[in-house]
Amino acid sequence: MSIQGSSYYEATAAVCKGRPQLVGDHTTDICIIGGGFTGASAALHLAQAGYQVTLLEAHTIGWGASGRNGGQICQGHNMGHAEMVKKVGKDTADILWQTSVNSVAMVKNLVAQYSIDCDLTPGVLHVASKKSHIDEIQQAVDYKRNTLGYEGVRFLDASAVADKLGTEQYFGGEYYQEGAHLHPLNFVLGLAKAAESHGATLYEHSPVVEYTDDKHPVISTAKGRVTCRYVLFACNGYLGHLNAPAARKIMPINNFIIATEPLPEELVKRINPDRVAVADSKFVVNYYRLSRDNRMLWGGGENYSARFPRDIASFVKKHMVAAYPELAQYRIDHAWGGTLAITLNRMPNLCRQKDNVFVAQGYSGHGVAMATYAGAMFAKAVQGSLEETDAFERLPSRDFPGGTLLRWPGLVAGMLYYSMLDRLP
Repeated sequence: MSIQGSSYYEATAAVCKGRPQLVGDHTTDICIIGGGFTGASAALHLAQAGYQVTLLEAHTIGWGASGRNGGQICQGHNMGHAEMVKKVGKDTADILWQTSVNSVAMVKNLVAQYSIDCDLTPGVLHVASKKSHIDEIQQAVDYKRNTLGYEGVRFLDASAVADKLGTEQYFGGEYYQEGAHLHPLNFVLGLAKAAESHGATLYEHSPVVEYTDDKHPVISTAKGRVTCRYVLFACNGYLGHLNAPAARKIMPINNFIIATEPLPEELVKRINPDRVAVADSKFVVNYYRLSRDNRMLWGGGENYSARFPRDIASFVKKHMVAAYPELAQYRIDHAWGGTLAITLNRMPNLCRQKDNVFVAQGYSGHGVAMATYAGAMFAKAVQGSLEETDAFERLPSRDFPGGTLLRWPGLVAGMLYYSMLDRLP
């Protein structure tokens, strides 16, 4: 029987100490709101640089999307380099592309530097679910190799993909040898531990209820206040109404994952001998990988309401079985969901609202690496290095039509249209 709402990552999380709740008045250089990849990375990089850092997490470190996602890290953004060139020019597009490459390298370096035990495994494969998608994928590979000079990706035809995945349902794909996948909750817990080793102070069970954004912002929780020089909103899909201008830039959506019981070794060797992470080319993406203990971790299906499906296991399992009918017989041990944030242009919303108020959110499915990198970008911005932050700010990032009140109906209509296209041949 599946454990509804129970995450495989929680069940296999590293043992860590509990952290206190914020109580009383405090003064610090930097206050970070949110204890996911962005917040923990920012705390680490700022503390390394000698700043006094206070982080406030409403629940526990990694409780949100950072501890619930597919764990894939891969070069590239949702928006291609050529499209970015049209919008912001080649120089800025080059900076934005390079952040995606640097973000993957940063994750790997942090795992090595701080000995974070998070099952880091190489290889990410994006596959064509439809024959009509294959030309676009091959062109994207050629562009990265020939125009961007990036040789860490190569095109695989249908036969090569079948060899890697033990199925002939895909029409080809792009293989990122330098991409990787990991246990996301253990990674963010490792970042938090590293931040504390450099002197950062992290509070849990301390949801922020209000803030001021004047020269010395004051961040208030139910039992305490933090006065600071700079503040970073790193809440992503869990921002709520705390920061209204930031909330208008994003749409929270829910995505879901299941974990099977451990699979037989001979089956694992047949369906994924190289243990690569996989994402398909559908609008509502299926993404999957094998865990250290040979479970299939399959993400598929999403909804746009405030509630999760009553039976997450059944909601997701049908996608897995459609790809691998042989997995139907295996028990689902864990089924869970989480809330992420998307933007209209599907690019991260990284910006300065004021000289001392920053926002990092809207990773639109690329959060493991880019959120980690965004935390480091904020640390650099505080120290006066704004090149990368300015590049993201130059990319147009519109509010959702209707703001937070009316964005839902339009989004649902659009999502249902594209999910219908997914079902067409």
